[in-house]
Amino acid sequence: MSVSRILQYLLLLLGSFCAHAFPLVPASAQSAISIEFKDNGQTVKALSLDELRAIAPVASIKVFEVHENAERIYRALPARPVFDKVFGKGWEKAREIIFTSIDGYQPSIPVMKLLAHDAYFAFAHEDGTPFTLTNRLQNNEIVQLGPLYLVWDNTKSKELLDAGASDMPYQIKRIELKFMPPFPNMTPPARSSAEAQRGFMHFRQHCMACHTINGEGGGKAPELNYPISVTEYIKPEYLKRWIMSPQSIRYNTTMPGLTGAILDRETATEELIAYLKAMSNAKRVPANP
Repeated sequence: MSVSRILQYLLLLLGSFCAHAFPLVPASAQSAISIEFKDNGQTVKALSLDELRAIAPVASIKVFEVHENAERIYRALPARPVFDKVFGKGWEKAREIIFTSIDGYQPSIPVMKLLAHDAYFAFAHEDGTPFTLTNRLQNNEIVQLGPLYLVWDNTKSKELLDAGASDMPYQIKRIELKFMPPFPNMTPPARSSAEAQRGFMHFRQHCMACHTINGEGGGKAPELNYPISVTEYIKPEYLKRWIMSPQSIRYNTTMPGLTGAILDRETATEELIAYLKAMSNAKRVPANP
């Protein structure tokens, strides 16, 4: 096994544990990890950070760091030129791009958003300090950001700031184009209420990067629907409280509450629960249980 593969395997193991408990991975090890690019399940390329830096211009980008509630300057590669070089211009016709992180976080970002706004793959802090941050959204956990961290030129964009941290995955190890709807087993039944349909949109934006429904979504946090729905074993008042303020129920949890960027968090929470209840009647065996 090559040194690169060994380092990648070790980092995958470390990704499932808290960064407080283990030494952070040095930048030299991060740069040796290959980032996998896939097109509808087929691997197109696997490139190291050094190889990526050779195909796109490096920029210094100032962003409002949502995880820390402060401005940061990153060394980064513009996302669109990277996609052009790896996938060709055909990537613009995809529906969504799924980013998979070492820790299991897995947001699915519409291509339209990536075409409308400037996104960057950050790989270092401008000041040369260790490529980490203190995630205030997850109980001040110190997290490793490499090998790649997706950030946005958001300092002058209310739309991007309102989106919070849901579309800012770090520890990116895989990037995959999807031309068809990527999560059919997560979609609520056709006759679901308007409230449940709105809850589905909230779930996609704020929850699915960590949680799965019928096996679809991120692998960082527990499955919520199969074989037993979370609505079937948690009392409604506690489920609502858990979504809005997890630390009021479980001390020291790293799960963040529903973002304060939502104007009516209570209504959004009720709509999320309506979606989860609708899905409790649409259980499907996960493809990979």
